[in-house]
Amino acid sequence: MHFVDEFRDPDKATILVEEIHRLVQRIPLARHRPLQLMEFCGGHTHTIFKYGIEQMLPRSIELVHGPGCPVCVLPMGRVDDCVAIAERDDVIFTTFGDAMRVPGSRKSLLQAKADGADVRMVYSPLDALEIARSHPYQQVVFFALGFETTMPATALTILTARQQKLKNFSVFCNHITTLPTIKAILDSSDMELDGFLGPGHVSMVIGVEPYLFIAEHYHKPVVIAGFEPLDILQSLWMLVKQLSEKRCEVENQYRRIVPDQGNREALSAINEVFEIREYFEWRGLGSIDHSGVRIRNPLAEFDAEQRFSIPNLSIADPKACQCGEVLKGVIKPWQCKVFGKACTPETPLGSLMVSSEGACAAYYNFGKLDNEPLMEAAKEIV
Repeated sequence: MHFVDEFRDPDKATILVEEIHRLVQRIPLARHRPLQLMEFCGGHTHTIFKYGIEQMLPRSIELVHGPGCPVCVLPMGRVDDCVAIAERDDVIFTTFGDAMRVPGSRKSLLQAKADGADVRMVYSPLDALEIARSHPYQQVVFFALGFETTMPATALTILTARQQKLKNFSVFCNHITTLPTIKAILDSSDMELDGFLGPGHVSMVIGVEPYLFIAEHYHKPVVIAGFEPLDILQSLWMLVKQLSEKRCEVENQYRRIVPDQGNREALSAINEVFEIREYFEWRGLGSIDHSGVRIRNPLAEFDAEQRFSIPNLSIADPKACQCGEVLKGVIKPWQCKVFGKACTPETPLGSLMVSSEGACAAYYNFGKLDNEPLMEAAKEIV
């Protein structure tokens, strides 16, 4: 397939793996402990497992799986708020598919649907807007979540609703921001990271410059990475090359998609519609300052939090679930006591087993693969 196969070429993968093995031998730190390289984005995590990339790398490199999955970090209390809105008789509640199975303290949205709530899966907020136009006598709520990647679509949908003067459409805003989360991870006393794979889709919106503080203040190299296996391998090679040369810079491997300045039109829409929250709660991570956004007051008529009465309670995760430690990269999913036992994709206790970008789902679905074509190509090196 043109424009895909060239990013999955085993011969090119072999060359990159050889270079990574060669370069890591030049790094003194790697002789004492594995280099800790975090891929922030859950999309990267799934590529790494699907193609067996972790098994290709030298043992002196350890990949740490970060919290870059917006469904995974959704706190249980916010799911309860969704269910409370959805169970109203006058509401059609719309959401992306991943979010339907995230467990709340009582039930998930999928269970609320089974119990009679009008919960509908949509592919974009504009689908929800169309439902609002088609059902003028019902309140239609869109469950907005995601990092900066999905913020522009929500913002433009709200602006369209204002332009069309729709009175029965609102948004339950759970959008979160990337950079305060990375800062919280770097400030964590139980984390020791040596470099980052930057999220490609987020960077498509915000650009390269916002990551400079990681290199300049924390002295950690960053490489913004694409999502195909060769993207990941090239980005890891770029990170290891920086470490071997004692450099700390922000580099952009994903230049075919990510402009250095980001998407100005998208950023303009985000700034018009949203403002930063003082704090926002993350599942397993607690409250992180300035890590979420809310709808600005001039557009308050489209804010479901102001339109409806919701519980707005902080609910702790089940004690057996170790989502927080996995999200911070402190433990691997398989080290969680309930992984693959009480917690499976069919019966998830935590959101990391639900989402298509969740680290636990990646381990569960791909963790036992050992014969991927790219691994075969690199087998002799490893």
